[in-house]
Amino acid sequence: MIEYISQPWPWYFSGPLITLIMFLLLWSGGYFGVSSNLRSICAIGGAGKKVAFFDFDWKKQIWNLVFILGALIGGYIATNFLSNSEPLQINQKTIADLAEINIPFQGGLMPEALFSWESLLTLKGFIIIVVGGFLVGFGTRWAGGHLRTCNKWLVKSSITFSNCSSWVFYWWLSHDTFYISNPF
Repeated sequence: MIEYISQPWPWYFSGPLITLIMFLLLWSGGYFGVSSNLRSICAIGGAGKKVAFFDFDWKKQIWNLVFILGALIGGYIATNFLSNSEPLQINQKTIADLAEINIPFQGGLMPEALFSWESLLTLKGFIIIVVGGFLVGFGTRWAGGHLRTCNKWLVKSSITFSNCSSWVFYWWLSHDTFYISNPF
């Protein structure tokens, strides 16, 4: 059993499972959004006393906080008990592109040139990890909290809310006009 769940699952199983979860969330009145928890955490901390945006009943969003806790626990279990010890296999062109921007490929998901304490203590590392993280987190919350600006799948999840802007953004992405080849 462990061997089966530690392997990548086929699209025809995981795709419908994701669809089922999205449907259940919409049917129950909830919506998928990790960044929505930032608002809940600020409300729990008392930010609603100073800023009206955070003045809401955060207890109705407790399921979303439990979702985040489950994601953290699931990530820990997957990393420590279900991970594959073989090096990651990626395209040789990707390895060459990374080398062009001084990011050597060491076989893992997180290159040490970006994700290490040494890198974090440089100006470039601080901007990429800390400033970039805040911009993504608060930017998606500001954009509606459904992470609708992150990628195609999450745009599709926002389309389920009938957001016109999501339809336009998805059309734009699907026609490959939104492509950044070198972010550095």
